[in-house]
Amino acid sequence: MLSELTEAMIVNGVVLATVLATDLGPARKISKIRLLRPLIAAAVIIPFFVNWPATHGMALAVEIAGVAAGLLGGLAANALMGVYRSPTTGKPVSRAGLPYAIFWSARAAFSYGSVHWFTAPLVSWGIAHQVSVAALTDGLIFMAIAMILVRTVALGMRASRLPAQALEPRSAEAAARSGQPGA
Repeated sequence: MLSELTEAMIVNGVVLATVLATDLGPARKISKIRLLRPLIAAAVIIPFFVNWPATHGMALAVEIAGVAAGLLGGLAANALMGVYRSPTTGKPVSRAGLPYAIFWSARAAFSYGSVHWFTAPLVSWGIAHQVSVAALTDGLIFMAIAMILVRTVALGMRASRLPAQALEPRSAEAAARSGQPGA
């Protein structure tokens, strides 16, 4: 049986691999499936890895902090990604490079650290503040899911707000044949 924090690490690893595979590159197509995939993944992940969220006390505060950190992290990730119309297809595409990959990797490293690097201080803090490992795990999972959802919604909004692609300039020869001035 896996520990609860190891389960959170698995979720974070899946999120990291998915995000990097779909977002890294100079011209990644923004399609409906690209926008729906993270929503489907979140719907699948939550029932498997979140047993019963806390409803009071510091445990609830930790879970809310995870969501808040995920919201801010998702906005930060969105800021590291460019969205534009492809000059060849006219369709919305995104570009993300090394800073984007480092950002997502650092977020995953934080979750990894909670299991391997700073477990003892985290457990001591949890005992002192009456926060269970389950609540810490839920906070980490909520952070990962919130980040990916915010990134996805922001990406979709940015793509939908792109101005319509301008028409290609006409050549002087084509303009002369049609009797209209060239561009």
